[in-house]
Amino acid sequence: MTRVALPPRLPLILTAASFGFTIVQLDVTIVNVALDAIGREFGAPTASLQWVVDAYTLLLAALLLSAGALGDRFGPRRAFLAGLVLFAVSSAACGLARDALQLVLARAIQGAAAALLVPPSLALITHAAAGDDRARAWAVGWWTAAGGVSIAAGPVIGGLLIGALGWRWVFLVNLPLCLLGAALTLAFVPEVPPREKRPLDLPGQVLGFVALACLVGAVIEGGHRGWDDALVLAALVAGLATAAAFLAVEMRSAHPAVPLEAFRSRMVWSAVVIGVGVNFTYYGVIFVLGLFLQRSAGYSVLQAGLAFLPLTATFIVSNLLSGRVAHRFGSARTMAGGVLVAAVGYALTSRLTAHSPFWAMIPGFLLIPAGMGMAVPAMTSALLASVDRHLSGTASGVLNACRQAAGAAGVAVMGTLAAGGPDRIAAGLRISGLVAAAVLLGAAWVAWRSDLRRDPSVGRLTATE
Repeated sequence: MTRVALPPRLPLILTAASFGFTIVQLDVTIVNVALDAIGREFGAPTASLQWVVDAYTLLLAALLLSAGALGDRFGPRRAFLAGLVLFAVSSAACGLARDALQLVLARAIQGAAAALLVPPSLALITHAAAGDDRARAWAVGWWTAAGGVSIAAGPVIGGLLIGALGWRWVFLVNLPLCLLGAALTLAFVPEVPPREKRPLDLPGQVLGFVALACLVGAVIEGGHRGWDDALVLAALVAGLATAAAFLAVEMRSAHPAVPLEAFRSRMVWSAVVIGVGVNFTYYGVIFVLGLFLQRSAGYSVLQAGLAFLPLTATFIVSNLLSGRVAHRFGSARTMAGGVLVAAVGYALTSRLTAHSPFWAMIPGFLLIPAGMGMAVPAMTSALLASVDRHLSGTASGVLNACRQAAGAAGVAVMGTLAAGGPDRIAAGLRISGLVAAAVLLGAAWVAWRSDLRRDPSVGRLTATE
């Protein structure tokens, strides 16, 4: 394949933008190996530990809907810098928390800050690519690789930090990262003038957040209170009613937070389904694995962190190969093939027991990131190619909101399956692995059904709408 000719300054802008995505993804999973230590220090049950994870992903998911529009409205560089500052402050608050409630609240603010980082970082890359599809795909591959490696390396880094300095440093480590990211942005990233002064969809934003909070909260608490508990039932009813109201508002809004007409495109629909499937399965299984390794398999926090190391091994390679594979076979086939590989990895992980040797974990731990790393860049690049580059922040906001909401749901569902003692956690891992494999098989079917077809007039793949 010929080498991609890059627009000026794209590599420098990519480096700065990747810092934002790296810290966002790092904080999704770095906390997983700290949960046991947090639970012991604060006397927190599993439900509280689920909220430590989901407070972050819930706020990230809900506010991504407006964060993309904010970046388009005020300029992605300004939004990105504001996100870095708020992320640093909230990370310090997490590291200084004195009880579980303070930590959950600080994690929620951290999630809000993370929402200001993801869509603007992609928008900066899209503008720097200047309409060059090949250059954008190359940049998205590296951007995704940075995030993919950080999300997989989170437990490893967390284990090392906790072993040396204590669990609070899984949050305090963000301070120098945010400072370096801000310095790179100020030095190398030009301001992109805002083009579209769209009003924010505040009713849609509020309804979307309430629906997510009620539904995910009901799943988390239902596993502990019981599904016939009045509070759980009330949250489920409120969540479903609010979700219906959200859809009604979005269908009538002149400037919706989620432009529903975009889902008429098969490529957009496939990208969202793949994103939802990947995040639901990965976030959920990683949460359970963190508890399984320490409470069922008897690993120390450092051993548990190092056990996650194979999950980073294939991310970079598959991320960077994804663009070439998608160019040859089409985005839909690349997405479908990637999630099928990951599904096999989850199926292998479901066979683990508390007495499984470490070598038995390695095949699944390698296949999961290999498949995800192939699917996610193809998914992201295909979505960005389907919208005007000046609306790339909004489009990426919608995609990533769906992904983060799915991640929160994955932690809620699979965490509930593993709530209890060591035997219950081991059984929860087996069920979670099978559920993850089934979800990704369904996602692969959706992607394959929307496959790209051969256009006989030009002999290449074109999207079917």
